[in-house]
Amino acid sequence: MYDPNFAADPHVAYAEMRRRYHPSLVPVDLDPNVRATLVISHATAVRILNDPEHFPSDPREWQTTVPQDTPVRAMMAYFPAARYNTGAAHTRYRDASVASIDGVDTNNINTLVEDIAIPLINKFCGKGTADLMADYAFGLVLGVLNRICGCPEEIGERVATGMAARFDQRSTLTAQQGMAMIKEALMELIARKRAEPGDDATSRLVTHPSALDDVEVFANLMSFYGAGFELERNLITNTLELMLRDDRYGAFGGDYGRNLSTLTALDEVLFNDPPMANFCFRYPNRPVMVDGVLLQPHEPVVVSLAACNNDPAIRVEVDPGGSHIGNRSHVAFGGGPHECPAKPLAYEIAQHAIDQLFAAVPDMTSLLPADQLEWRPGPFHRALKEFRVVFVKLPPMLMR
Repeated sequence: MYDPNFAADPHVAYAEMRRRYHPSLVPVDLDPNVRATLVISHATAVRILNDPEHFPSDPREWQTTVPQDTPVRAMMAYFPAARYNTGAAHTRYRDASVASIDGVDTNNINTLVEDIAIPLINKFCGKGTADLMADYAFGLVLGVLNRICGCPEEIGERVATGMAARFDQRSTLTAQQGMAMIKEALMELIARKRAEPGDDATSRLVTHPSALDDVEVFANLMSFYGAGFELERNLITNTLELMLRDDRYGAFGGDYGRNLSTLTALDEVLFNDPPMANFCFRYPNRPVMVDGVLLQPHEPVVVSLAACNNDPAIRVEVDPGGSHIGNRSHVAFGGGPHECPAKPLAYEIAQHAIDQLFAAVPDMTSLLPADQLEWRPGPFHRALKEFRVVFVKLPPMLMR
């Protein structure tokens, strides 16, 4: 799964897995030195995600068997945050995380996105071309996260650089260097908020009644920036690619006779090509038989959110036409007690980011056809290396 051929067309790989191995559980290599079992059945994934007693998310026993410099270890290693714990520890961390996220004023997201989007658009609107990953989605998502977390721009840039190294095995930094950069930057942010809390997600973490220490606050911020930055920018870019490629989202709406909404496009991407394609690590705490396969204790079980969403066993049942219109039954945000608590916020940010861009630059077209786009290698994400578009040159927009 670390091979560039997998990144180029993972759905071919998932189909081959079903043909050659097993309809539910497949042995895979996340890294040359890391074996895992990939869940490709929707029903099996739901079962595992809702059974933390037999499938906890604590990797500490497993990670003692993996060299420190193994690239995927930085993504999978334990932190004192909700997604790595069960029971009372999970409740304590999740309560703090949910309170921190719920404190975000969703009524202000549109204005926040606009304030960040317009200066970014103004930098490329007069050129007639842009890379929407580097020139738009990267800066927009980072800017929104920084505002939500009360993070100064300079600290946020260091976090973003480190996060990219954790996901992208072609980064100039190793995953371990990326982690060190993230920790240094976020610890600096935490110290600032301890000294002077404000109305932001980081301050709500440091002042929460759960009394999280600095390492625990850092672990929760890691989840915010890890999921928020990588997932959100890829969700925005992947959805823009779909909307520019597919006539149903164009000026005439194709067979539907109208434009389909941005929200519909987001759901279609979350079904077909979720930006976090393989995630939700689980580690059986004892030998357990699942669908005729004996899973060994403490060996990673990884849910393929992309493969499960496209499981032939449910595909016809939930969506006979394959269009996903009005269908939000995907598992792109996980499931069970560890389902992403920022799901509504992620939708809100992505929708406003896309709508703002189309309002400013309505005539964009992709520079390359879909089969010539390049995808970043890596076992976990579904992410374009770049997404270049062309359009009629425009004057800069005025800020409100």
